[in-house]
Amino acid sequence: MPDTPPHVKVNVQEVRTRNLAAREIVANLSAAMPSIEDLWLRLYAALADVPALVSEITRLASVLAKVRRDRANLVAAGRATLKAERDAEPDPLYYLRDELRAQGHLPPDAWGRS
Repeated sequence: MPDTPPHVKVNVQEVRTRNLAAREIVANLSAAMPSIEDLWLRLYAALADVPALVSEITRLASVLAKVRRDRANLVAAGRATLKAERDAEPDPLYYLRDELRAQGHLPPDAWGRS
């Protein structure tokens, strides 16, 4: 069974656009209703957090994509290693060592290749 968790899709561009619209609305309403300035300041502060959250979502999505790619490559290397062992290849662990080196988990080989 493949490891395919459900993905939450967040359209970060749409979130940014709605955030800007909400900030404009708060700015206009605060100008029209200055008597509740404290409320507008609290709303504006909450809306000001959104750009940082969008940046964090974008960063984490990038990290997650790399982790998934690395994991898939390790699974492929593991499968290739098992097949090489079944086929009696002289160095079946080559595939696994090669991928571990490529991901930086092993030092470069004797010829300086990473």
